[in-house]
Amino acid sequence: MDYLEKYEEWCTNEIFDENTRNELKALKGNDKEIKERFYQDLEFGTAGLRGIIGAGTNRMNVYTVGKATQGLANFIVKEKGEERGVAIAYDSRHMSQEFSEMAALCLNANGIKTYRFDSLRPTPMLSFAVRELNCIAGIVITASHNPPEYNGYKVYWEDGAQIVAPKDKEIINEVNKVQDYAEIKTMDKEKAVSSGLYHVIGKEIDDRYMEEIKKQSLNMDVIKEMADDLSIVYTPLHGTGNLPVRRILKEIGFKKVYVVPEQELPDGDFPTVSYPNPEAKEAFELALKLAKEKNADVVLATDPDADRLGVYAKDPKTNEYVSFTGNMSALLIAEYILSEKKKRNMIPANGAVVSTVVSSNMTSAIAKEYNVKLIETLTGFKYIGEQIKLFEQNNSYEYLFGFEESYGFLAGTHARDKDAVVAVMLLSEAAAFYKKQGLTLWEQMINIYEKYGYYRETLATMTLKGIEGQEKIKQIMERLRHTRIEKVGDFKVVETRDYQNKVTNNLVTGEKGVTTLPTSNVLYFALENDAWCCVRPSGTEPKIKFYMGVKEKTMETADKRLEELKEAMLKVCEE
Repeated sequence: MDYLEKYEEWCTNEIFDENTRNELKALKGNDKEIKERFYQDLEFGTAGLRGIIGAGTNRMNVYTVGKATQGLANFIVKEKGEERGVAIAYDSRHMSQEFSEMAALCLNANGIKTYRFDSLRPTPMLSFAVRELNCIAGIVITASHNPPEYNGYKVYWEDGAQIVAPKDKEIINEVNKVQDYAEIKTMDKEKAVSSGLYHVIGKEIDDRYMEEIKKQSLNMDVIKEMADDLSIVYTPLHGTGNLPVRRILKEIGFKKVYVVPEQELPDGDFPTVSYPNPEAKEAFELALKLAKEKNADVVLATDPDADRLGVYAKDPKTNEYVSFTGNMSALLIAEYILSEKKKRNMIPANGAVVSTVVSSNMTSAIAKEYNVKLIETLTGFKYIGEQIKLFEQNNSYEYLFGFEESYGFLAGTHARDKDAVVAVMLLSEAAAFYKKQGLTLWEQMINIYEKYGYYRETLATMTLKGIEGQEKIKQIMERLRHTRIEKVGDFKVVETRDYQNKVTNNLVTGEKGVTTLPTSNVLYFALENDAWCCVRPSGTEPKIKFYMGVKEKTMETADKRLEELKEAMLKVCEE
């Protein structure tokens, strides 16, 4: 069936509600828009669904959500997991409540119990709830930091992490088997409740989650001592972080916490920001204004589903607030955790830190300093969650900290996904700890650079939307994959790694090898002097991403070299 036939079916088939049919009928004659909505089914990939909200097979709506859920339900029934059930959470985006309710009732109609949060919650709380309730799976409705027109659907398995191989492919196969929207089962909510299938969860899970987070604190006494001196500005960016972040900071003793009032309440339009992303400088505009009024020590922002944390801290030399990259925030937390645990002889002989292939190379230096194992994974926190599971199954390593450069961190194993709530707690605690020593977080970051070297990283992206954009991204990856690149600017290439074809090539020795990580469309270039760059298409947005890093002896030299590498890498991709 071509896209026009699919369009006509959605316009006329009464399985689709009247509003959906009217929305599509209004597009008649707009061939480009019709094609964008129907040229493919919204792909249920290894990260679940993510797309623009609207009617059509290539959009997020109750029917595409229902199709995904029916496929998941079929898999759960095969696994005999009906009684264990599925935990469900949702964020502040448009249609999140409706999509989460649709998912719950579809699962219930298939005889599967559900445990749905009574109101919006952060993604890490869903991860926690899956394990706390001994569920077979979990679903969270969120599009993370995407623009307001997006929503998404992520699936977790019984270990509390997002699905990975082989479960991901098995679930995708079941979803793809659902060809007819008439196959999607649902049931009346009152009947689901009275049948003992539909359960509402809330305060009890919240309380247990907070208890687990507090266990990660290393210096409660310092917090009490500095509570009147340390000033924190926080913004949830209209998302789910407001209540849990304020609660944890209050319960561990911080007194001077100021929340940006214009961004405090949940709002799926994200009216004060064009892009609710804590990586973006624009997202901090109101928070920085409040920080100057309150003379704040640290400025924090969480994304809409509160799994990622952005940070600014004051540079006392300039009296200005300085942005921390995701790598910087993570490395500062890692150094704080490991140095404090070392003081207390709390670092186990089999301790491990987990990071990704596109995160800072400084992680290796820190791991070596504290004699812990560094394990690198592909991009995506699900792979870090998978390592925690493997550590427990194999009794091999004890997890200490994990992070990815895209502002996602996890201390503790209460969750198996990145957790901005625990990250806020530890970052604020570190700020109090270092302030007691007369240091701002920025000054401590400089101390870390002086100790290990000025490792600096950046990310460049090209946004390529629609059908043409997908093809352009594919062409760039294929050209890079089949071209022998010996230099990127004046940086010599030492080794290339193609994670899709699972091959490595040492350009110095000529030796070829095999990658050990799962297959993924990622190309990595190890450069001389501990520099590197990496290219991959985004799994959640219409973008191709270029990661890179350098190591130098001074900040000025490192930033200059990093900019040169960025320009050279983009030039290579455009040739």
